[in-house]
Amino acid sequence: MSFRYMRVIVFFDLPTKTSKDIKNYSKFHKFLLKNGFMMLQNSVYSKIVLNQTSANLLSSRVRANSPEKGNIILLSITEKQFNKMEYIIGEQKDSVVSSSDRVVLL
Repeated sequence: MSFRYMRVIVFFDLPTKTSKDIKNYSKFHKFLLKNGFMMLQNSVYSKIVLNQTSANLLSSRVRANSPEKGNIILLSITEKQFNKMEYIIGEQKDSVVSSSDRVVLL
């Protein structure tokens, strides 16, 4: 099996006007954290996966757990493309793995 590490990035903008909206936002946010997504910045989360097949599976899980209202965008890119991201203002967060080094799975 060939491993081509990918990043699945989720961009979202969900309404928080009513108590139901807030509950849906919290549920979606908890889903992302429970499934290993790390925050890049507010409402932008990313997760590393082994290959395109894993990225497709994760994308379908995000779709299945998305609330009815709001905007949610999924982007799958290779780890090499992710590492070309440039920080213009601010600093990279330590909690996000961002290197082209091999990932060792135990």
